[in-house]
Amino acid sequence: MQKRFIILVLFLFSGTMQASFLLLPMDETVQKNHLKAYGITFWCLNKNYKASWLLNYRGGSFLLPDADEIRKECQIRGVSFEILSDQEQATILNEISSPSQNMESVVLEKAPKIAVYTPKGKQPWDDAVTLVLTYAEIPFTPIYDEEVLSDQLLLYDWLHLHHEDFTGQYGKFYNAFKNVPWYIEQKKESELLATKLGYTKVSHQKGAVAKKIRDFVVGGGFMFAMCSATDSFDIALAADGVDICEAMFDGDASEGNYQTKMNYSSSFAFKDFTLERKPEVYEFSDIDMTPKRRIPPDKDYFTLMDFSAKWDPIPSMLCQNHTQLIKGFMGQTTAYDAGLIKSNVLVMGSCELNAEARYIHGQKGKGMFTFYGGHDPEDFQHQVGDPPTVLDLHPNSPGYRLILNNVLFPAAKKKKLKT
Repeated sequence: MQKRFIILVLFLFSGTMQASFLLLPMDETVQKNHLKAYGITFWCLNKNYKASWLLNYRGGSFLLPDADEIRKECQIRGVSFEILSDQEQATILNEISSPSQNMESVVLEKAPKIAVYTPKGKQPWDDAVTLVLTYAEIPFTPIYDEEVLSDQLLLYDWLHLHHEDFTGQYGKFYNAFKNVPWYIEQKKESELLATKLGYTKVSHQKGAVAKKIRDFVVGGGFMFAMCSATDSFDIALAADGVDICEAMFDGDASEGNYQTKMNYSSSFAFKDFTLERKPEVYEFSDIDMTPKRRIPPDKDYFTLMDFSAKWDPIPSMLCQNHTQLIKGFMGQTTAYDAGLIKSNVLVMGSCELNAEARYIHGQKGKGMFTFYGGHDPEDFQHQVGDPPTVLDLHPNSPGYRLILNNVLFPAAKKKKLKT
């Protein structure tokens, strides 16, 4: 009887030990909710669970320890998962480690502290990053100019730049919206804030904010920007100390011959760009490809580059997806002229039909930045005043996955470079 009891206990014990890991598959057909799978992984890191990102394995799957609360959280959020035994996990990791496979297992250590640079008042447009962070249930802190200028960026690991104009030209919305109440109110609020913070012009204040963000990145922070925040940020850095604003923006004329005074060595990603001088033109410079695009909506796609997961883990992480072909989408800044991108900046997604880059990445000092063209990956031509995208309708969006790759990327354990 005692012997039979011991055998039963050993059998039950071995049965419980069989399921030691959970796999969140990220391939196209199996995962019910790709976006919330990132949120589950982030939640696990916040709970001090170990996690691994399996680069190029079934669309960039996540490997988590098996625990009742993780299973329950996946079920609540509608995230597909598979239960693995020790042996099954070892088989997968052996496959990934093979030199013949373009795969890698990256340990995720600690959930990054996330800040989103966004105005405190309601805006007449939504922000894709705020939408997807909320949908994936990833915690973040909204901050704006007062927090940035008081050095509160030191509290965070990762910063997203909301749809923003760092040049002090109010988004170049003047021609179409100068008589619209939201534009008038926004301009008034911006001027009051600049005065409160000790600046005589909004352009001076925004330039100071851009330099604080630059210092955050140089010091080791991760910065992600979309749409107009990308090129206007670089323009503000290159135009530091130069008045490029016309009278309707800052009360006096722009500086004579200001184009020749651009300091391209100060910008992160772009070089040799020409500023748009006309205040009534809805464009900052020739960096943006929006006016030059001749691509029908049904053919507007961009391709993610294929990187070596073992030798180039950083761009491999940032490009993890269940497809390499991403549907294009417009924005004030839709895409970047490939000829104006600095040679040390990596193009990770491009549309060859139009010689344009859509998704780029670079290093500045000890930190890194990623620029992603377009406004909303699931709204082809988002207009001012349009309602926000309902992500319940797009739980498997490959365009939104690129945003979440950047959110999770700082959690990766730093490895020594192989070259």
